[in-house]
Amino acid sequence: MGRMSVDEAVELIEKAELKELGKMAYARKRELHPKGVTTFVVDRNINYTNVCWVDCKFCAFYRHEKNEDAYILSFDEIDDKIDELISIGGTQILFQGGVHPKLEIEWYEELVEHIHRKYPEITIHGFSAIEIDYIAKRSGISVAEVLSRLHAKGLASIPGAGAEILSDRVRDIVAPNKLDKDRWLEVHEEAHRLGIKSTATMMFGTVESDREIVEHFDHIRRLQERTGGFRAFIMWSFQGKNTRLMQEIPSIGKQSSNRYLRLLAVARLFLDNIPNIQSSWVTQGSYIGQMALLFGANDLGSTMMEENVVSAAGASNRMNAEEMIKLIRDIGEKPAKRDTAYNILERYY
Repeated sequence: MGRMSVDEAVELIEKAELKELGKMAYARKRELHPKGVTTFVVDRNINYTNVCWVDCKFCAFYRHEKNEDAYILSFDEIDDKIDELISIGGTQILFQGGVHPKLEIEWYEELVEHIHRKYPEITIHGFSAIEIDYIAKRSGISVAEVLSRLHAKGLASIPGAGAEILSDRVRDIVAPNKLDKDRWLEVHEEAHRLGIKSTATMMFGTVESDREIVEHFDHIRRLQERTGGFRAFIMWSFQGKNTRLMQEIPSIGKQSSNRYLRLLAVARLFLDNIPNIQSSWVTQGSYIGQMALLFGANDLGSTMMEENVVSAAGASNRMNAEEMIKLIRDIGEKPAKRDTAYNILERYY
């Protein structure tokens, strides 16, 4: 069977029977992961600032600098969060913020160096393409220089955030100030060239067409062909509550679980050169998150110790890892805890 084309993938999204798609995607997953091991990572999402000038219409998190609930975390506050993460066996921080209009490369270098020195055992998976692009502009240096300077201080890999849909038509509607699709791809290509791995993501469910979704997959597949730098693909559905986009385009409906599983299965079939596909239980809930494992995902993503979960949260997060182990076992697969690079740290079978 030759490589799946864009037209074939669009046809599968529009016409294939859901159960059949699931079977095909599961078979493909088993070819790539024959041992039946499903992984997860124990990490914490640290939002170092909520100040952002980009004004994406789909975001309810950001604040402007003058808002009274705007913040930048101090190093001490960040340390406290990492200490809590280590206490529950965590290994990674997903580090991202709003795109702060005033922070320059030196601030980021100091921050990454501080964490890397104090917590050498923690992987810093941080700064999306738009943050890196803006730090470069704000500091008057190239993206390559931002990446290599942060890498030298201890940045291990970068998340795929900010991809949304890699179509400038869609981006102009949902996030007109955000970097365009080619720039997002360039930042990741530059990272890969410097030996910094990344993840690829997609947020669906706003104004995109099925073809634009598959073209997004195609951009990712082509870049992976050139660099091999993407470790995983993660997709989730747009969450509309409290967002300006929902007020402006109220006709955007909530995406069904059926739609999520359909797109996930096609992603697994189309992205033949990306080894790992994460299930997005954070937006889909744990049972659809589990179902995604039968539709091509081989990783449950992270336990996501949120930054607003404080000392009382230790137990609930331990349970999160246990719940993941249970969900994986329930479908007859073998659970394992991994690190950011997909090395297995602990097996539960």
